[in-house]
Amino acid sequence: MEIFDITLLISATTLVWPGDPPVTIERVERIDEGSEDNLSQIAMGVHTGTHVDAPWHFIADGDKLEAIPLDVFIGPAQVVEIGDEVSVITAEVVRRAGINPGIPRVLFKTLNSTWWQSGDRQFHEDYVGVSADGAQLLVEMGMKLVGIDYLSIAPYAQTAEPHRVLLKAGVVILESVDLSKVGAGEYMLYCLPLNLSGVEGAPARAVLIR
Repeated sequence: MEIFDITLLISATTLVWPGDPPVTIERVERIDEGSEDNLSQIAMGVHTGTHVDAPWHFIADGDKLEAIPLDVFIGPAQVVEIGDEVSVITAEVVRRAGINPGIPRVLFKTLNSTWWQSGDRQFHEDYVGVSADGAQLLVEMGMKLVGIDYLSIAPYAQTAEPHRVLLKAGVVILESVDLSKVGAGEYMLYCLPLNLSGVEGAPARAVLIR
């Protein structure tokens, strides 16, 4: 059995979407200053690091995170590699990607993964995302969960519509997965978002097992 941790490490230098709150981790009690224990507190947006988007993120009457059953996040998944020449995952790219429609969770490994591998912490506006027509085809294929190896499932210039297409259909989105050490193929996905109430997304610990 192989276990691949596809979760980004959260720290004060974690890359966040432009305008989102930065990560702040602060020690509020310290043994070396006389406290009985060490105690830290953290402040960050719910879309920090590896995280899931619930429908309420872009759909006004969509489900919030706590309404999504855990079986959406756990089960067979496929990692599909998209060639470095692809800048947008359109419907045509999805058709040619070799996605197995019998496996309802797909994670796209793209050129984006090279940035995680190199430790690049610069925000790249030219990251690879899924277009609205690509998202629609994934809905028609019966996907329950769609993941991507960067901060947003949608291209920078067209953020809203691909999200709306997926989330309106009840497809959960998993963003900022680190697939740099994962090859294409079939796996078991275990993705557990924080059990937060009344929110549109949450950080998650995600692993692939083969």
